[in-house]
Amino acid sequence: MTVQCAVPVTRPGLAAALDSVAEETPIAFEYNGISHAVMLASPADLEDLAFGFSLTEGIIDRARDIFDVEVDVGEQGITLSIEVAAEAFARLKARRRSFAGRTGCGLCGTESLEQVVRDLPPVGAGRPFAVAALYEGMRRLPHLQHLQQATGAAHAACRVGSDGAIEFVREDVGRHNALDKTLGALARAGNAAEGGLIVTSRASFEMVQKAAALGYGLLAAVSAPTAAAVRLAERLNVTLVGFLRGDHCAVYSHAERLQGVKP
Repeated sequence: MTVQCAVPVTRPGLAAALDSVAEETPIAFEYNGISHAVMLASPADLEDLAFGFSLTEGIIDRARDIFDVEVDVGEQGITLSIEVAAEAFARLKARRRSFAGRTGCGLCGTESLEQVVRDLPPVGAGRPFAVAALYEGMRRLPHLQHLQQATGAAHAACRVGSDGAIEFVREDVGRHNALDKTLGALARAGNAAEGGLIVTSRASFEMVQKAAALGYGLLAAVSAPTAAAVRLAERLNVTLVGFLRGDHCAVYSHAERLQGVKP
């Protein structure tokens, strides 16, 4: 599936040319044949998106609750036909809601305030993490943001290790989708919730909630957090880092997890 296309563009004072533009495709999520959600996303790494979304939304408890994912490409968009365990499907039907997701809003269409905040336990303390590893990871990430380099319209997410190495880089026009794809890829690989997560966006409430849902206690963003994100991170024992740029950052919660941060 193509994640970008060429379109003609006019720039004042320059000759007409073609520009690479990111694709934005409606993605429908169906669980055991029942429609659940539609959102706009980049048409890549869709199996990862299916797993990540299902986990961070609490539809399933673990990756093995998904038996199969079929990607069906149609004229109007793409359908992810997801087969889940009977227990997960029964729980989904009990609280089923339909909503249309958008790339800029992770909570669009929720039917009640109770559906916004998941009842999650605090993340375990985990091992201390060197802030220098975050800096190194952020230095490496732009070189692997191929869709962003081509179009300038994509966010990325990845996991960063204690040595600054990054893996499971995923891109999407939607920041929530990029994080879901990375978390889904990690879950499919059976990896433990170790290290930290980096996102090339702001750190909003639902980004913290997604990280904590899969047990990650460190979320670092290139931009700012929201006040709701800071409060949630404090409550869920998540170290929330903003403005991760160069050799600088701002730590908004649980700075004790980071080594090399002066009080």
